[in-house]
Amino acid sequence: MTEAAAAPSPMRVPAFVALMGYRILTILSYQIVSVAVGWQIYQLTRDPLKLGLVGLAEVIPYFCVAPFAGYLVDHLPRRKLGMVACLGLALTPLVLALVSMRLRAGSPLVFMYGAVALTGAVRSFLGPVYNALFGRVLVREQYTRGASIGSIVFQSGLVLGPAIGGALVGAGSIVVAYAVAMALAFAASLSVVSLRVTEPAQQMQRGPIFRSIGEGIRFVFSHQILLGALALDMFAVLFGGAISLAPAFIHDVLHRGPEALGILRGAPALGAVLVGVYLARRPLERHAGRILLCAVAGFGLCMIGFGLSTSFWLSAAILLLSGMCDGVSVVLRSTILQLATPDDMRGRVSSINGIFIGSSNELGAFWSGAMARLMGLVPSVVFGGFMTLAVVASTGWRAPKLRRLDLRELR
Repeated sequence: MTEAAAAPSPMRVPAFVALMGYRILTILSYQIVSVAVGWQIYQLTRDPLKLGLVGLAEVIPYFCVAPFAGYLVDHLPRRKLGMVACLGLALTPLVLALVSMRLRAGSPLVFMYGAVALTGAVRSFLGPVYNALFGRVLVREQYTRGASIGSIVFQSGLVLGPAIGGALVGAGSIVVAYAVAMALAFAASLSVVSLRVTEPAQQMQRGPIFRSIGEGIRFVFSHQILLGALALDMFAVLFGGAISLAPAFIHDVLHRGPEALGILRGAPALGAVLVGVYLARRPLERHAGRILLCAVAGFGLCMIGFGLSTSFWLSAAILLLSGMCDGVSVVLRSTILQLATPDDMRGRVSSINGIFIGSSNELGAFWSGAMARLMGLVPSVVFGGFMTLAVVASTGWRAPKLRRLDLRELR
């Protein structure tokens, strides 16, 4: 039996359970808003590029704030920062609800994009807070299983959030959907601030902020395994962001309603949950690098299949399979991140991870929308899948340490 499998279950640690509550509540809030605002904007404009602009509106403030968020997480109380971030997350659905009460077809969408931009700034804190607290509530032998459970919780939120959002929008209650998202964000703030964990002593002597941020950047770029894993996931998500075009596929290709949109948005996450449950019981250690590369290649093939499908249930099944591939990638990348990062740099490194990974979802949404406008809906998704396969081949060649990775080497 491996050390990871022999370690006590992280679910026996009360602080870890509370941290999982914070994680799923923030994800549910964000996903409900994502489904509602995506559907609303496409119904108003019928333009896939406008869907892509939602991602761009979120990623620009994310890029601007993320480096400073990581610095603050490494220097200030992490639970309090998490609480403030959750309260900021609650502002987005509040603004969107107020705008929706007055919005008419053809009206300017600037206020909706502005609310999404606020989400981008706030989300730059959520990941670093989570990753920094993760390293405090578990011992290293529990990281692999903890990462698997964290993936289950994360992906469960991605399943339930779109389903709840789609159901609420389908009932004709977009404002109610925003109200539910706001309540969940408030609940997340209570969960993180009540978490019982010892935080590291605050650094009284702080170096210049940009020098401190630079230390985190240099650490990541000097670590071939960590950099390779982040770059692989970033470009795979960037080129394989077909799920952002789900409202257009539902309306123009599959001819279904918003409830079906919730199913498509939730299918990848359901696949990742199934994989997460398996990996929580059987943690991956040997041949981790090769498995990671194969999983991302499988994700690219699924994007090609999704683009070519004209059947709703076949499309949902392909997205389910894509989620299983992505679930393997998420667990391995999260484990590498936790094992390779010193505790005093978790905030900064997690922010860099967020720039690589979190922002790639929004950049992928913009890329997909722009390519759909340029090439057409189906060709753009198929092209993105082939680009993902090219990224896998390039990463495997340029990062041999990642290709040969055994997780036991990082313990």
